[in-house]
Amino acid sequence: MTFAPTASSEESNVDVLIIGAGPAGVMAANALVHAGVNVRIIDKRPELDLRGQADGFQSRTQEILQSYGLRERFHAMGNELWRTAYYVPGRDGNVVRTGRQLAVAAEDARYPYGLTLYQGAAENLLIESMKTKGVSVERPTVPTSLKLTEATDAFTHPQAYANTVVLKHLGSDEEKTEVVHAKFVIGTDGAHSWVRKTLGIGAEGSVTGSIWGVVDFRPDTDLPDIRCMTYIQSEQGTLFIIPRERDLVRLYVQQPDDSEVINPNTGRANKNRSSPEKILEQARKLLHPYRMDIQDDHVDWWTIYVVGQRVAEKYSVHDRVLIAGDACHTHSPKAGQGMNAAIGDSHNLAWKLAYVLRGWADLSLLKTYESERRKFAQDLIAFDKKWSKLFTDKPRSESNPNGVTQEQMVSMAKTFAGFMSGIAIVYGPSTIVKPQYEHLAPGLPVGKRVSPQIFLSAASGKPSEIQDLLPADTRFKVLVFGGDLSAPEDAARLQAAADELVQPESFVQRFGHGAPDEIFDNLCFSSAKADTVDYLDFPQFFRPHYSKVFVDDTTSDGRLGGGGYDKYGIDPHAGAIVVVRPDGYVGMIAPLDRVDELTAYFGAFLV
Repeated sequence: MTFAPTASSEESNVDVLIIGAGPAGVMAANALVHAGVNVRIIDKRPELDLRGQADGFQSRTQEILQSYGLRERFHAMGNELWRTAYYVPGRDGNVVRTGRQLAVAAEDARYPYGLTLYQGAAENLLIESMKTKGVSVERPTVPTSLKLTEATDAFTHPQAYANTVVLKHLGSDEEKTEVVHAKFVIGTDGAHSWVRKTLGIGAEGSVTGSIWGVVDFRPDTDLPDIRCMTYIQSEQGTLFIIPRERDLVRLYVQQPDDSEVINPNTGRANKNRSSPEKILEQARKLLHPYRMDIQDDHVDWWTIYVVGQRVAEKYSVHDRVLIAGDACHTHSPKAGQGMNAAIGDSHNLAWKLAYVLRGWADLSLLKTYESERRKFAQDLIAFDKKWSKLFTDKPRSESNPNGVTQEQMVSMAKTFAGFMSGIAIVYGPSTIVKPQYEHLAPGLPVGKRVSPQIFLSAASGKPSEIQDLLPADTRFKVLVFGGDLSAPEDAARLQAAADELVQPESFVQRFGHGAPDEIFDNLCFSSAKADTVDYLDFPQFFRPHYSKVFVDDTTSDGRLGGGGYDKYGIDPHAGAIVVVRPDGYVGMIAPLDRVDELTAYFGAFLV
């Protein structure tokens, strides 16, 4: 952590300095700048990579992008991935199709398909969103030193500039040096992270012996499932096909065991020892009898790699320098998790940093970033080892009776569908995840994201998807399921809850900092039928605006809405209060008459 500014170095202060402008970096920067945080982001690349790299978004990631108002832009550029096809060796050795199924088998997915789009486009869309708030990626810029303050008491003060980073701005005749004093640093600089290495953070795991070639191109082929996600197991190895945007496809091609692409001195794949032609030659062997050629002889992008499966030993130092994305975890790309895991990391971290910097939360809130996301990464690696093994093992045949079968691949895909799609991610109990009253709404498991459901505006009858009522605006959403307002007992119970919420000792008043609407967004849902109540029947506290109150009923044509209480397992009369964190995950559930439990929940981390 050598500190070596020059005499002519410029100096500056910033709340958060992000090192690395890959998916995790630009996601964090965009979320933070829209939360009003003073943030800078640097990258060593002189310009954005406009080809290759990561290639898609799972269902949960699409929901996250929707919460930032960005999904439609991604969708307009991407390719929907609906179907999976499977091929295995036939008796004559040629591959034959054995079945097809939905690409996303996860139940309760709002977007029941994958979305393929190259990494550079995804980064650029987030960069354009950042620019609307005046933040751009500074490139090419590299850090040359990172030093944490020696005044250890500063680590307990969020407003202290605990980090000093020396930057070198490249790309001009006269390279400039700058000393940046940052309250927090986020390292999102990839699998070979300079930040992680500078901090001395090790990585647990290993590199496998599995070598894969990757090539993107527009195909000329007679394979009937070229626009499906296709798994092909042949006697020669395994091939994985992903249809992409702009009529491209991506081939993941298992390289033979005698491949010469590994550098014996470094153990890493050497691109100079391979080529797109060599990768495609191997792909043709795996595809026989089908033909695979490249339109116009143009390869959009290609690479070769060895599968590494590692998780960083820790995700921060004193909660003042944190790492995210590939700097924390590496794994094979077969399950399409890389960019998704990176975005999930930053989505989890950004709101917590914003709360600490605003003085709304104790610094200890940041510890939940590592406890939640490192556990997810460990689960991801464990899954990846099982999933990757299916790809590298030989398929079952007469000569290999113990080989992998298509049924095994389908079974694992179904078993882990929720995990692969991101829908089933669950954060364990902590200061911000309290499952004590989960039985009041078992369809909204504490620690999981809020599942989709349509409710009707009590004022206008307009149907609204509940996920769209939970934007990533750094506010906690307090969902009050108030029972049947047409029943006098239920109405009285809801009014009593409203009366309690306005008391000085309630969480709304204690932690509202004089502007509770900036921290808590209260939404009320009645089980009453639309024609039995008016929006003015809701207590005044829950309707500062008519758009805040809803009924669990269908539209007049019966096409949309209804069944929300039943889906979530909430008693239609007793109701419940559900706290949704700013990242869309359920934090706590409480009975309508236990506002004090909610106050205790928030009191554990808010100030």
